[in-house]
Amino acid sequence: MENSNQLIKLSDNDNVLVLTVNLDVGDSIKYEDMDYKVTTPITLGHKIAARAIAKGEKIIKFNMSIGSATQDIMAGEHVHLHNMKSDFIDTHTRES
Repeated sequence: MENSNQLIKLSDNDNVLVLTVNLDVGDSIKYEDMDYKVTTPITLGHKIAARAIAKGEKIIKFNMSIGSATQDIMAGEHVHLHNMKSDFIDTHTRES
């Protein structure tokens, strides 16, 4: 498990990073060799894409699939109910 002051990658296989701080529009954040520019407010404990994630691709957190992308997600973009769905609970989307 590697981390910075503002992001944590819970497992080497994860394609998301977890925020340890609140971020606002325009904030920049760096993890390893990647620089991410925040385009929407994101709160502590939420996820951003560690890399580009294609529509339909599994969202991996702590080396486990927690759902699938419902649209293409850019590196650094907030990953939450607006662009992913649970693969376990049919109604767990922003629309439900």
